[in-house]
Amino acid sequence: MAFGFVQAFRTFGRLALAGAIGAGLAAGDVGAEQKPPSPGSAKALFAGVSLPTQGPAQPIGFYAKGCMTGAVALPTDGPTWQAMRLSRNRRWGNPAMIALLERFSQDAVKYAGWPGILVGDVAQPRGGPMLNGHSSHQIGLDADIWFTPMPARRLTAEERENLPFTSMLQKDKFLTVNPKVWTESRARLLMLAASYPEVERIFVNPAIKKKMCDTWTGDRTNLGKLRPIYGHDSHFHIRIKCPPGAAGCTPQAPVASGDGCDKSLAYWFTPAPWAPPKPPKPGAKPPKPPREMMVSDLPKACSAVLDAASVASMQAATYGGPSAASALAAAPAAAPADDDEGLPDVGPVPNDKPAIQ
Repeated sequence: MAFGFVQAFRTFGRLALAGAIGAGLAAGDVGAEQKPPSPGSAKALFAGVSLPTQGPAQPIGFYAKGCMTGAVALPTDGPTWQAMRLSRNRRWGNPAMIALLERFSQDAVKYAGWPGILVGDVAQPRGGPMLNGHSSHQIGLDADIWFTPMPARRLTAEERENLPFTSMLQKDKFLTVNPKVWTESRARLLMLAASYPEVERIFVNPAIKKKMCDTWTGDRTNLGKLRPIYGHDSHFHIRIKCPPGAAGCTPQAPVASGDGCDKSLAYWFTPAPWAPPKPPKPGAKPPKPPREMMVSDLPKACSAVLDAASVASMQAATYGGPSAASALAAAPAAAPADDDEGLPDVGPVPNDKPAIQ
């Protein structure tokens, strides 16, 4: 895919702009420090709860404005995954999301030549807005997957907190994937994630979306699920649909038909998305700072979610049963595969999923 305006955009001093953008993206990736919320705000209250509610699992509200009941935790370790940044306590999700992550991790080893996944933020124990790092991830149906492959050993708790992100972008070029770090196996990983029917969107950096548009030669049926967005250069963000029977879940508008390699992507390669806010007119009143989100701004049921009884323990709410975390922690890590060697262009795929290539 060629964008005829790329040459023209250079006149805007894109390299200088790229440096500023890169710094902002890196800060956003690691959940940069933000102004602490007030004690009574929705962020503070939901972040202060350490365990999920008892009862059935229900997503309530929208991905960026809601909460959840009956969440389960992704076990810290599995044969084909490891959870990261454990101190954040954000590995909670709707059972449909956690089940997908476990299945995806297994399929990634089997079909994408990936040694296992590193799982970032999913949601807080009762969902709701987070202290930093995200505006969505509030109803247990979003999850971040690192572009860094899982190592062949179990990371320590300290390593999980401090392991740096690896950006897929070149530092000295505007929205350009770094060929020294990008691999075909990462492309296969993205298309595998997009192949699940319950996955509605996968958020990636615009440069990564363009790379996929330009180079993916397999089945492009699900390429439109890859949606360009700010940041997301060191991880990708999986979003699944509202589960069947989740009456309180507000769905997002469906992704437009097509592969998304069109003007909706071209927009990200113009100055518009990166332009600073226009200065106020002389004499105009300065704009009011955004108001903090309060619990009253969320769906009414979220107030009761905060007050509901907790499960007995984290272990009791771990997906797969109370013994899942300890049993899986003892399992050996998957051996790393040669990055792109020995994998067929068209390999075996599960019968219940569309072909991934």
